[in-house]
Amino acid sequence: MLNRILGTLSGRTPDSIYVLTGGVEWDISVPVRTVGLFGPVGGQIEVFVWLQHWEDGMKLFGFPSERDRTLFLDLIKVEGIGPKQSLKILSGISSQDLALALDTGNLAALQRISGVGPKLAQKMVLALKGKLVDIDSAADQGAVASPWGDLAAALVDMGFDRKSVEAVVSARAADVGTGPESEKELFRIALLELSAGGGRR
Repeated sequence: MLNRILGTLSGRTPDSIYVLTGGVEWDISVPVRTVGLFGPVGGQIEVFVWLQHWEDGMKLFGFPSERDRTLFLDLIKVEGIGPKQSLKILSGISSQDLALALDTGNLAALQRISGVGPKLAQKMVLALKGKLVDIDSAADQGAVASPWGDLAAALVDMGFDRKSVEAVVSARAADVGTGPESEKELFRIALLELSAGGGRR
């Protein structure tokens, strides 16, 4: 069973990444929100994966952290949610915010996700509330796995709340592209947004 892939990021689309390993290029579907978290094309990356296999084909799903993959697998256990829907849900909300909404039974937050109506939100809460791993540990794991971990750590050191930092960096990483100045631009954007939003501890 595949667990993770380590290789070179050879390309990306709005909802997938290509990873080159030993002459083989993997086409991996990822949550839209996380595409930018894998860093610039040409860089070395680690992707936690899950393989869907059916009679006529296979599809590989990937995540920037083991925690994100675990949440994806938790979601597909919910009645009415398959792999594609689970990926769509994780594209509409950060894993930390989703875990928090599920653990606290925040139906309003869940219904703001595209494709999640009242009935599905209730099913998600009934199936997963109180059954997820510790949210703070999840955030820590995501920070370590992210290529923007140093940037996030710098913002936390400046006094901003870690969960707010992770949410903003995750949401804005895809907006800065993959150029040499992308990290500086992401830092600038995150700093402005956190300052305006009152993200101090």
